[in-house]
Amino acid sequence: MSKSLRGRLLAAIFSLGAAGATAAPAAAETLADAIAMAYETNPVLQSQRAAQRALDESFVQARSGWRPTLNLSAQAAWNDNRTPRAALANPAFPTIQDGNSGQARLTFSQPIWTGGRVAATVSAAQADILQGRENLRRVESQVIGQVIQAYADVRRDQEALRIRQENVSVLQRQLEESNARFEVGEITRTDVAQSQARLANAQAAMQNAEAQLGNSRANYAAAVGRNPGTLEPEPSLAFLLPPTVDEAFSVAEQFNPLLRAQQFAEQASRARLAGARAERLPQVAVQSTLTFGPAPTDPFERGLYERDVTTGVTVSVPLFSGGLTSSRIRQAVERNNADRITIETQRRTVLQQVTQGWNQLIASRANITSTGEQVRAARIAAEGVRQEQQVGLRTTIDVLNAEQELRNAELSQVSARRDEYVAAASVISAMGRLEGRNLVPTVPQYDATKHFRKLRITWGWVPWEEPIAIIDRTLALPPTPQPKAKPVEPAIPPGLQPPPAQPVAAPASR
Repeated sequence: MSKSLRGRLLAAIFSLGAAGATAAPAAAETLADAIAMAYETNPVLQSQRAAQRALDESFVQARSGWRPTLNLSAQAAWNDNRTPRAALANPAFPTIQDGNSGQARLTFSQPIWTGGRVAATVSAAQADILQGRENLRRVESQVIGQVIQAYADVRRDQEALRIRQENVSVLQRQLEESNARFEVGEITRTDVAQSQARLANAQAAMQNAEAQLGNSRANYAAAVGRNPGTLEPEPSLAFLLPPTVDEAFSVAEQFNPLLRAQQFAEQASRARLAGARAERLPQVAVQSTLTFGPAPTDPFERGLYERDVTTGVTVSVPLFSGGLTSSRIRQAVERNNADRITIETQRRTVLQQVTQGWNQLIASRANITSTGEQVRAARIAAEGVRQEQQVGLRTTIDVLNAEQELRNAELSQVSARRDEYVAAASVISAMGRLEGRNLVPTVPQYDATKHFRKLRITWGWVPWEEPIAIIDRTLALPPTPQPKAKPVEPAIPPGLQPPPAQPVAAPASR
């Protein structure tokens, strides 16, 4: 880890000294800003995009089975033969013989029909690439979900710290008032001790709130890439939420990336099953060889080189493999069965995620209403208890309890608002809509198909590749299935919008 990155992450720690100084940067930060930065710089997302580009290359590698190959081989040799003169029948024959020779061979091979082997490999590669794109969507949704949760956590913990600090201030004033009343004999030392205990407990809670805020800030820095400053209120996600849970189920079954990725995985295993069955079929290829030599490698004796050209059609028919091909077919069948069954598993998982998120959303909305009423009533009760204490109708412990109930209600309301927002994001994620194009459409969107389109015609492509592909695919028994991309849900406007500004009250007329 570099020193600069370590320094940025360490700066996310909200220590006790920094808690008191809540100075904010000049410009406030919105959730759209945080998502946009994570969309462009998050290392997990960047790594997944690179992995997808690497996966795109499998398509080129698979199609190379339809393309010709050209190989050049050369060989040079030198020999030295020494024979004792006594072993020679003719004494005039030289006892030392040396020489050299060379040979070069150029081989061209073009597959005509592979029995569907290459077609199956290409189909499997296409399905793997489509599955990789869905995995990229899933990782993008996870990263954005982490940003939303970190953003909501920081705002929740900032508000919780403010409430804790206000509680400490109130209890400090209460302790000062208790000391003053004790001096004049209005209350006992027990009342003072109760105020002191509540103040110490509030200070400990404030320190815990500071630590929790520091942790949330660190999570934010890890997800977004920078420390949070002044965070604006969360914008509404209502434009991405359906009106009913049934519609949420329907959208999730069509566009959830986890489910769609498994469906493409099943198509890939089905294509590999076709490839295993194609191992029983013959292969046809055209091969031509141009050979020079063998002849002496003396460059001044070029006329001694021979040239041989051989062109023919090779038909390879598998007859017996010791049961290897049949075993591979049975293995591919069961793998395809497993992938097909896993589709139902993923569908149930997706519906479970939608159900859990929707129930949490409903409960959180109800909690917001309940805690709002609780805060209103607790504030009235706390004020009434303080006034009644002043006339001797309430004790110190009654005031302390009323203040504690008010702070607990305020903290519950803050948590309910955070839970409602995170639950809404969870439902949207399960539906497959938590994407950059829906949330931050003004940011240049990463197109996973752009790199793939560039690989359609690259170095090694030949004009007769397509006819051979059609022959190889259609003459396979049975024909090789070809995966197809699924429809993509259109982007949903308008994206994350800043919350409406609070109306400024008009000055009272004099």
